Amino acid sequence: MIDLRRLTVLRAIAEYGTVTAAAAAVHLTPSAVSQQVRALGRELGVALLEPRGRRVRLTPAARVLLQHADAMEELWQRAEAEMHGTGAGEPSGTLRVAGFPTAASTLLAPLAARLHAQWPGLTVQVREAEPLECFSLLFSDDTDLAVVEATPDNPPPDDGRYDQRRLLDDPFDLLTPPGHALAGEAPVPLEDLATERWVLGMPGSSCTSRQLVMSACHSAGFVPSVAHAAREWNVAATFVSHGLGIALVPRLAVLPPGLDVVRTPLQSPPSRRLVSVTRRGGDGHPAVAAGLEELRELAAGLCQSADRSASRCAPPDSATMLSSDCGSRTAAKRTVSSSPTVKP
Repeated sequence: MIDLRRLTVLRAIAEYGTVTAAAAAVHLTPSAVSQQVRALGRELGVALLEPRGRRVRLTPAARVLLQHADAMEELWQRAEAEMHGTGAGEPSGTLRVAGFPTAASTLLAPLAARLHAQWPGLTVQVREAEPLECFSLLFSDDTDLAVVEATPDNPPPDDGRYDQRRLLDDPFDLLTPPGHALAGEAPVPLEDLATERWVLGMPGSSCTSRQLVMSACHSAGFVPSVAHAAREWNVAATFVSHGLGIALVPRLAVLPPGLDVVRTPLQSPPSRRLVSVTRRGGDGHPAVAAGLEELRELAAGLCQSADRSASRCAPPDSATMLSSDCGSRTAAKRTVSSSPTVKP
């Protein structure tokens, strides 16, 4: 008989590479992690760790066990969801959600308010976290539902531990001072910006904005002249308001009120993808299912209220997976103020 808690500890060692890192992920001491794995090995009658210099490594038997571990975890998640779904099946207890700053502001905060109003017995806890941290929180059972930006560093969509579903694609708009020649002249071809001075994201930052903008500019036939770099959208917008350059900002990015800037849609803009993530098998839990349903409705509302530029949004269908196609919207000329163009 396998103790699933001990199997989780073994999975953490495989995930994080060392006993110390695994211990931090599962909130145990390194000695307790080693004890848990030794106890699991005794239950199964095999050794799961072996010394390698001053460290340890997984044995061949451990690697065989891990080939089945994700499937066992999924079955347990499904069983737990079905147990909580018996009886009335109304969402109750605590739903823990996490997301990067934009997602936390535009999706998770209204999600918490709506769920509390609809299900008084359900408490929603919101946590701000970057994408990779969100996956770690899901792995260690420290959150139930996350909204992340799809990045190359994330686990792939077919990773057996997670169920990843597209919520929406967030297109980038051109941000300029009001007196700029292209301010409000939507939709702006990206190639018309080839001679501009640019404000870009910081190199090596966790978000994909810099890579997305650089790739889009390369596709348009030029390399942007980077005048300034910023980590936060509000800092980039402040640089633009002082005439230090132009920038591309996601439509969902919340900018400080009162900045003297104009947001203008682009032709064929780059966009970032927002994805909901749960532990595979856990989406049937009443609280998680309620959160996912409300999240899809909020995402659909953001798409519908967005500026009518060339954006692409996933339909609010629970079966819409990360790899599915989505519809397009027609472009329209509109000048956008410094306040966000889309609201929940």
